[in-house]
Amino acid sequence: MTEMKKKFKHIKESQLTITELMLPSNSNFSGKIHGGHILNLMDQIAFACASKHSGNYCVTASVNKVDFLNPIEVGELVTMKASINYTGRTSMVVGLRVESENIRTGKSKHCNSSYFTMVAKSEDGKSTPIPGLILTSKDEIRRFSRSIKRQEEGRNRTSRFSSKVFKIEEYLHLFETSNSKIDLKEK
Repeated sequence: MTEMKKKFKHIKESQLTITELMLPSNSNFSGKIHGGHILNLMDQIAFACASKHSGNYCVTASVNKVDFLNPIEVGELVTMKASINYTGRTSMVVGLRVESENIRTGKSKHCNSSYFTMVAKSEDGKSTPIPGLILTSKDEIRRFSRSIKRQEEGRNRTSRFSSKVFKIEEYLHLFETSNSKIDLKEK
């Protein structure tokens, strides 16, 4: 008999933390760790967190706002923390925080925060329902709310700049102080 899946889970049930030593093989010529290597690690922990929550294989649907705040040096320990911030019907937002630590000094720095939208897939590759979240703190409610707002803003941004509705004259003022030159060829 297969175990019946929970309808709701606490966030702590799927939270994950990984720590990895940054090696020279993952660095650029100035001794900083490649952003692509960090993104790969972030995708892995987002996958693991989402899969743990959903009980299914998950795929990355989108990544929202990746800002590299501080460089990561060769020889530092990088710690990534992942937590489910939001659940939809088949998708979830995994919040990630990346910190690095200088082993000799013990000094830590915040390097990145990001949000990965992951979708649960059934064995036949179709999107499949996931458990909801049991929110137990003001911070958990804030993160869930922020994810809802991010989705709304994303939908608005996408529709506003659709080629079918975009009105160039509404945006020309933005170019007055930009480092660009408009040279439209009238057709």
